[in-house]
Amino acid sequence: MTDPAQSPLLKARVRAPELRGRGWLNTDGLTLSDLRGKIVLLDFWTFCCINCLHVLDELRPLEERFADVLVTIGVHSPKFEHEKDAAALAAAVERYGVDHPVLDDPEMDMWQQYAAKAWPTLTVIDPEGYVVATMAGEGHAEGLARLVEELVRVHEARGTLRRGDAPHSAPKSGDATVLRFPGKALALADGHFLVADSTHQSLVELDADNETLIRRIGTGQRGRKDGTDPEFSEPGGLCLLPPHVAGVAGYDVVIADTVNHLLRGLNLSTGEVTTVAGSGRQWRGTVDFDAHDSLAVDLSSPWDVAWYDDRVVIAMAGIHQLWWFNPVQRTAGVYAGTTVEALRDGLLHEVWMAQPSGLSTTPDGARLWIADSESSAVRWIEDGRMSTAAGQGLFDFGHVDGPADQALLQHPLGLLALADGSVLVADTYNGAVRKIADGAVTTVVDGLKEPSDLVLTATGDIVVVESGAHRLVRLAPGTLAAAGVDVAGVRHRTERPSTMLAPGEVELDLIFEPAPGQKLDESFGPSTRLEVSASPPELLLEGAGVTQSLRRRLVLSPDVTEGVLQVVAQAATCDIDAEFPACHLTRQDWGVPIRVAGDGATRLPLVLRGLDQAT
Repeated sequence: MTDPAQSPLLKARVRAPELRGRGWLNTDGLTLSDLRGKIVLLDFWTFCCINCLHVLDELRPLEERFADVLVTIGVHSPKFEHEKDAAALAAAVERYGVDHPVLDDPEMDMWQQYAAKAWPTLTVIDPEGYVVATMAGEGHAEGLARLVEELVRVHEARGTLRRGDAPHSAPKSGDATVLRFPGKALALADGHFLVADSTHQSLVELDADNETLIRRIGTGQRGRKDGTDPEFSEPGGLCLLPPHVAGVAGYDVVIADTVNHLLRGLNLSTGEVTTVAGSGRQWRGTVDFDAHDSLAVDLSSPWDVAWYDDRVVIAMAGIHQLWWFNPVQRTAGVYAGTTVEALRDGLLHEVWMAQPSGLSTTPDGARLWIADSESSAVRWIEDGRMSTAAGQGLFDFGHVDGPADQALLQHPLGLLALADGSVLVADTYNGAVRKIADGAVTTVVDGLKEPSDLVLTATGDIVVVESGAHRLVRLAPGTLAAAGVDVAGVRHRTERPSTMLAPGEVELDLIFEPAPGQKLDESFGPSTRLEVSASPPELLLEGAGVTQSLRRRLVLSPDVTEGVLQVVAQAATCDIDAEFPACHLTRQDWGVPIRVAGDGATRLPLVLRGLDQAT
């Protein structure tokens, strides 16, 4: 056995900065001295971020497996202004079932001290209080498990490991309400409402008064069981199929079962639920625009669904795309987007999106509206192209009415297209309903708690899914007629610490670290791929595009002082010395905010760590 004293985990270590913030959740407070003897995993997250939500689910088995040696601490370093609110953070911790301690870091002090550059970032601290690993993005669960095993071996041998329960209290449960953080809803033909009761892991049918419980569909437990006693995992969007399609498919409603990475079908008459699309595995592949068997394809956090272009269109929030699903042919595939997280219009196969989370089709079926939440944008598709109605990019947001090209929203999750050509927007983090019409944005109503969807009833009423208040609420009569009042508004910009780079030549050096026991695989062509772009595009004079090399010469314009470099890297590996070697594909994207200054760096290093999940 290797001498623990010779382990690389004990060399060139950096002392972990002390944990400080505005407050704590799920504990009365912790210091690194309280945690001495434990392996500590810091998860830098923000509750708007779909990749961060993926990591929460990836960490659950790890936390259970190493419960006596590992302490996970979520460090909440917010992107949006709304996420800085302590009550909103507490609600998010309940909504997403976070049961480990969470440190509230509203000014991003811990983010900077631990040199985080992306959401999410994971940092591992050993039992003696030293940082031993940092990794960005999702998909690191298996690698983390191996690292924890090695730390346990080394520090148990040294006598520096302390086993036992983690020093934190159980999370507080929410009040008993019929709905708990409902996500989406739809109006049924009989006047009832079907609601995705996301945190209760079920669907709820409410009476026409939008309050009285008619029935609950689901056990309330996380799972993926089909039948008349089904299980869900944070169900979201709901799409009522046209009657002629429902008759052939055998179900009436398509459900975006978000955390299960599935689409489910609901027969309204029997209450029976069936899985209709998705393997249950999270997508980690390469982009193609082919048709696939709907039950064999991997999905990634489907957030909403809508009937458009004679099929179900899926807001695939987890990979910044739209997909399609044909319930009759039982096929599925990519509809729009490249997986690059940014804002770019154009032909559907070339556009960039940022966590699309809401869909609504115009009554005439000609246009599909999209709430592109992470870019705080509202966009539409018509005649094979995507355009932006309002929104300016990943880091510009606020509550500003006026001309649509100047107006600002904040992380909208839902919308409703109306027959007059206007669209209502559930402007979630502004707590408002906004209206886009005639090239202008106006506020219809504000003071709501995280509205996440809007529904039009047969009688012409507008019903809002007020997720943070755990209810459906009707807009008062005359509200829409009075929607022309301007709101002076507040403009925000995410002040995520920027990387200072020099104008002119800069070396992008992307370092790939294969997972243990793996090597780069050239069996089917080049093993690596690097795609670079910029926002605004004029920031990058040279270096944009796709190459196989992970090292790239960039030329930054001296005339653009700030922007975002979008970097997408992937690497193919295979197992070493295995009789039947498995193949693996690691993919990661970064949106790196930069400032261009004469004293900036001339090298931008990024690290891509290999995954252990077989493809």
